[in-house]
Amino acid sequence: MTATRSGPADLGLVSQLSRFVAVGAVAAAVDFGAYHGLLAFGTWVHLGKAISFICGTITAYLLNRRFTFATAGGSRRLAGFMLLYGTTFALNVGMNALMLAVLPELPLRVSVAWVIAQGTATVINFVMLRTVVFRG
Repeated sequence: MTATRSGPADLGLVSQLSRFVAVGAVAAAVDFGAYHGLLAFGTWVHLGKAISFICGTITAYLLNRRFTFATAGGSRRLAGFMLLYGTTFALNVGMNALMLAVLPELPLRVSVAWVIAQGTATVINFVMLRTVVFRG
């Protein structure tokens, strides 16, 4: 009798969502750390957000491809991923800018704006990654 090993591609929605959240936490830490690091060095806030988003996106792609959806890279998947993240990039940076404009001056205003922008993009990313980019 041979043992079969199930990989992430065989996982159901709940398992994929759990892995997506774990990968997202790592990618978000990369994004958040890069963002605040760049701001500490005096980088313009919108440029800092753009660069940090790209760092988090690269992390998310590599980890989601390997652990969450277990698919080969492939140029088609990469192109779909880039299109999706290009769209959410604009949404994320735009939402961050909007929140910075409308939130009152509070000690954690920059972090709250980041969380709102990140949360919005994350919901869209999971749905699109699961149903379009990394679908079986």
